[in-house]
Amino acid sequence: MTLFRGTAVAITTPFKEGAVDYETFERHVEFLIDNGMQSIFVNGTTGEGSTLNEEEKLKLVELAVKVSDGRVPIIVGTGSNNTAATIEHSLKVKEAGADAIMLITPYYNKTNQRGLIAHFTAIADAVELPVVLYNVPARTNMTIEPETVKTLGENKYIVALKDATGDMNYLEQVKELGMEDFALYSGNDDSIIPFYERGGDGVISVVANAVPAEFQAIYETYASDPAEAQRLFDEVSPLIDALGIDVNPMPIKALVTELGYANGEVRLPLVPLEAADSKVIHEAYKAYKGEA
Repeated sequence: MTLFRGTAVAITTPFKEGAVDYETFERHVEFLIDNGMQSIFVNGTTGEGSTLNEEEKLKLVELAVKVSDGRVPIIVGTGSNNTAATIEHSLKVKEAGADAIMLITPYYNKTNQRGLIAHFTAIADAVELPVVLYNVPARTNMTIEPETVKTLGENKYIVALKDATGDMNYLEQVKELGMEDFALYSGNDDSIIPFYERGGDGVISVVANAVPAEFQAIYETYASDPAEAQRLFDEVSPLIDALGIDVNPMPIKALVTELGYANGEVRLPLVPLEAADSKVIHEAYKAYKGEA
């Protein structure tokens, strides 16, 4: 199955005086769906999922499901380096109404490829929800080898891969395995055009928190006019580059604050951007929107 085609957004989590600002979160979900997002990804890295407690995580899932009301799938980050704990939490997320879960490769107590197969399979079989594998070696210091992806894709619940390697050779190797009905999503906003050129099904985006319609338009345009899609991407590229000024999600949190979907707060160990860095991002956004 294909959960979505085009652009999903790894949504930020707003805070107010240390607590989750659920009202602002709901407004942001509505804005994103109204502006073309094909799926909402909750409790990921961009959503500061690692510093949310279980009650907060489940409440965010429930609200995303409520606001979406079936319009787009709600995918939830539940992966961890503890298989049993991931199963337990994923079952609660399923009860809260999630349409799918995303599972990161184990970190710190990282395993080998056989361990990855056992880990992901145990979770998928126990939870019985569609699973998106998440390969982000820059954060976990391990990768899901293409042959491992193929083996995992034989499980009826494991339906997609979020590829944040930024390595088009890796994508090509996975594509060459001929996995039917297995979706490939980019995890890197800055390389979506080459990703689409190689048959990618979409992107799970950070910048789309602020420019959802514009990012979805690139995907939709690519099918009929790749040159125009490249032009659209070239226009937004300086904003994507500006968001690389510091570690995600600190830069995008500063930008969505400007748009009214956060108030600048992040949770430790993250810290708010320096004022000068925030200015760079805001100026890049205004230039992109023609407001400079």
